[in-house]
Amino acid sequence: MTQSKAKVEIAGKESLSDGWTKLVGYQLDYTDSKGETHRLPREVYHRTPAACILLYDPKRDIVVLVKQFRLPAYLNGDPAWMIEVPAGLLDGDEPEAAIRREAMEETGYMVREVRFLFKSYTAPGSITEVVHFFAAMIDNADRASDGGGLEEEHEDIEVLEIPLSQALAMIEKGELIDLKTITLLQWLVVNKGLLGA
Repeated sequence: MTQSKAKVEIAGKESLSDGWTKLVGYQLDYTDSKGETHRLPREVYHRTPAACILLYDPKRDIVVLVKQFRLPAYLNGDPAWMIEVPAGLLDGDEPEAAIRREAMEETGYMVREVRFLFKSYTAPGSITEVVHFFAAMIDNADRASDGGGLEEEHEDIEVLEIPLSQALAMIEKGELIDLKTITLLQWLVVNKGLLGA
């Protein structure tokens, strides 16, 4: 069976919400690989592209993470103050420029050499958001401010410097449950040499 025989046509769409994110309801006519057509309802959140970065200090063997409130986790009954890598929307910037800005705003670290790793859909079944993943080595001399986010955006971000081994243990304990962060920490374990560490 090959998906190349499948065909999709948008039969209708309706704006369901146009607030913090845009939610659109779609009706799809999906003709599957057997030639059968089905009307499928789908809802898609249209989110702008974003970027995230793993900040790693090889001298101290620590990663710089941030902790902030996340409503979806709160609604699910999970820890609402999630530990994550610095991240943010591109806001019209190129991915590298955006992640340099976000790293400084959230953590206070100025990043020197930034390595682009890959881009990925976060939840391709329901969200258009594409995230650009980066990594950078830092040290104490790169700390230019306290970070914590922007007051005008009502960000309330705690900066954490965590030993790499502890961050990895936090995944197994369920204390670190953000997928982009888990992905970047696992990338670091496998690819430390690519950062020159």
